[in-house]
Amino acid sequence: MAVRDLRTLPKAHLHLHFTGSMRPSTLLELADKYGVHLPAALSGGEPPKLRATDERGWFRFQRLYDIARSCLREPEDIRRLVREAAEEDVRDGSHWLEIQVDPTSYAPRLGGLIPALEIILDAVESAERDTGLGMRVVVAANRMKHPLDARTLARLAVRFRDRGIVGFGLSNDERRGFARDFDRAFAIARAGGLLAAPHGGELTGPFSVRDCLDDLQATRIGHGVRAAEEPELLARLAERSITCEVCPASNVALGVYDKPGDVPLRTLWDAGVPMALGADDPLLFGSRLAAQYAIARETHGFTDEQLAELARQSVRGASMPQERRERTLAAVDDWLA
Repeated sequence: MAVRDLRTLPKAHLHLHFTGSMRPSTLLELADKYGVHLPAALSGGEPPKLRATDERGWFRFQRLYDIARSCLREPEDIRRLVREAAEEDVRDGSHWLEIQVDPTSYAPRLGGLIPALEIILDAVESAERDTGLGMRVVVAANRMKHPLDARTLARLAVRFRDRGIVGFGLSNDERRGFARDFDRAFAIARAGGLLAAPHGGELTGPFSVRDCLDDLQATRIGHGVRAAEEPELLARLAERSITCEVCPASNVALGVYDKPGDVPLRTLWDAGVPMALGADDPLLFGSRLAAQYAIARETHGFTDEQLAELARQSVRGASMPQERRERTLAAVDDWLA
């Protein structure tokens, strides 16, 4: 029997960071254009060796990310990044992409916070029109910044909700501060109709997932894999149908787990926790969306029926219009048939 092509499995992509979505070749071209010296870890053609479970390792990861982001300087660079991210997703079978961005990181070079967000949203609208991929934005606050900044960002995200913003997130080092420091920002976002999708349960343990649920009333969890260490928490996630945006290659690249087989995909699956596999930062981790499904198949023994269900879970966890959701779910059934 022929093996079904995972790139043709219809799916939704709910965990992809903005700069981290860039093609390595595009980074090289932009660095040359602006005279940015890239360290060997970003210019050698191989993903950098990272281990972010200690402070030094996380600093190195963040430094590489910041260098890559510094190569995005003009609106045309933003448009190119978004279009190419959409093209890569379409190639990997994605029918829907929710790309995550902190616009404050791009504001200094793009004329301010509001102009930066407008440029990003315009780029997303154009990419959706050009590629046919359904595409929306999750605005993410940075937990390394003051919670008041997060409130400003939440108000802005709500203001631009009708331009394609569907969620509000919280990213960067989970070991800094507490989720509850950002509860007001998430209350603003939820009141404005945005889903709450903070990071938790990656660099820190199950308690960070609980904090996202209790303090931020999360409807999705970015990563969430460390919940596998606490059966009661798994049961809670399953009972409330909280989707965990699991990024297997990223977990290994950042040293959360030593090898792909250690990522607790089966533990979450067996507990009934919905998952949406994601690529996180392909620029730094070297693999895109379909490769995450390949890990589930080749390392964890997921059958095609189970892979199809993983794809369905990603679609159910997405902020899709209902008609598009039904079409995509039907396309998953067709892939399986």
